[in-house]
Amino acid sequence: MRKLITILCFAGLSAGPTFAAEPASAAAGEVIVPHEVIRLFNGRDLSSFYSWLVDFHREDPHRVFSVADQVDGAPAIRISGQHYGGLYTKQRFADYRLVADFRWGLATWGSRTNATKDSGVLLHCSGRDGNYFSKDFNGPWMRSYEFQIIEGGVGDLLVLGGYEPDGTVQKYFATAAVTKDRDGEPCWSAQGTTSVFETGRVNWWGRDPDWADKLGYRGQQDVESPGGEWTHIEVVCAGDTLDYFVNGKRVNQASQLSHKSGQLIFQSEGAEIYFRRIELHPLPTTK
Repeated sequence: MRKLITILCFAGLSAGPTFAAEPASAAAGEVIVPHEVIRLFNGRDLSSFYSWLVDFHREDPHRVFSVADQVDGAPAIRISGQHYGGLYTKQRFADYRLVADFRWGLATWGSRTNATKDSGVLLHCSGRDGNYFSKDFNGPWMRSYEFQIIEGGVGDLLVLGGYEPDGTVQKYFATAAVTKDRDGEPCWSAQGTTSVFETGRVNWWGRDPDWADKLGYRGQQDVESPGGEWTHIEVVCAGDTLDYFVNGKRVNQASQLSHKSGQLIFQSEGAEIYFRRIELHPLPTTK
């Protein structure tokens, strides 16, 4: 997700048609805490997920989401980015370590054709499908915490609220230690000042203050892999805390979360992206 002003607006992405009421979410039942590795991508199909797209909802007429038999020698999920939306997990989870590998494809779309390639993983998602951005639930995502995947900003933390059926906005909250960069934007720092965020973005610690929304952007300290190479990400979701890692380096942290469980969403946001590994690992047991 690219700009803070976009995050704050909660306007519809498109006028679109009016849709009949749909179930609050396809995710139902208990919250799952992994006790063994859960492979959300089994290498064959998308059976752990359902698709959600602006205007199309649970239909995917242009195959935004598919499985490629071989990408660099192994099966991978392909998200084309052609329409805004995401792969939503069918179940809700808590207390896990997310392990995933991603790489960018070549395709970009629409207003994002010449902009930075953009995607993300949404954590602890809750409420009705499509509740982020749109009172009529024709939005692309759900209220959540985002692990940002964008050129130059992999590992940014975004705090996203979303609509309730009565038109009110339910906010998410998180606490992070931050310093301010040259432009006054908050960047995570273990030695920073503790601040509460109810919306907006906490930059990963090395995000370049000269970041520009242009295709192929790369900052001087970026830790994600360059070009078409695979990047390894991990998120430790333990109770009311989040810990973000990119290629083995801690890049962001948050605590005192208002929400501690929910679905996961893998975003489609104008750029082609592949995931070849999506796993939820149990957290170490404490004695």
